[in-house]
Amino acid sequence: MGFGSPFFVLGIIAIVSLAGIARTLIRARHGYPLDDHHGHGRAAHRGGHQDDRAMALLANENDKLKGMICRLEERIAVLERIATDAPNRLSAEIERLR
Repeated sequence: MGFGSPFFVLGIIAIVSLAGIARTLIRARHGYPLDDHHGHGRAAHRGGHQDDRAMALLANENDKLKGMICRLEERIAVLERIATDAPNRLSAEIERLR
């Protein structure tokens, strides 16, 4: 079997084809853009509108969680102040509020 035999050429073609399929599967599995096979040098992005919507939803959820964290930090500060205050001062303040 020499380098010019048809089996060698077919083997090279099969290896290159399998490598291309494996590359496409890996890129698709990990979310990389797939190549556009029209020769224009562009990448075909799947789900562009859905990606924008998902990003907007994540941004809204992020803002909501940031606000929740700020409120929890304020509540913890109040609880720390109550826990570290002298017991007599706390009792006096409660009596004064009644």
